[in-house]
Amino acid sequence: MDNPGRQKSPSTSSQSKNMSSNTSLTQSGVARRKQIPSEQTNSEIYYYTKQMGAKTPMVIVLRDGEQIRGIIEWYDRNALKVNRNREPNLLILKHNIKYMYKQEEENRSHRRRKRNYQSDD
Repeated sequence: MDNPGRQKSPSTSSQSKNMSSNTSLTQSGVARRKQIPSEQTNSEIYYYTKQMGAKTPMVIVLRDGEQIRGIIEWYDRNALKVNRNREPNLLILKHNIKYMYKQEEENRSHRRRKRNYQSDD
């Protein structure tokens, strides 16, 4: 006998229509949540570790255009510590960084520009 106060469970097709975009069905029809991507990528860890190990001189360009030159001593989730020559070391919050590059790349691009200007003569 049906109990009038009890609601019937929705059908399988209506369950799948009501599922959020964060879930998917397995082969057995059981709903499973999609995994959330990790906050940090291994490529970021690899890049910082490589530059720290090689003590690569870096140029860090901040959002306001200021350029910081130095060697990355350590990093964490939110910040970089940069050692500088003849200037105080800095702790830079990552959200203030626009981009960064190796200082040697700066020298290479200047040489290329000079060669291009000389070949135009």
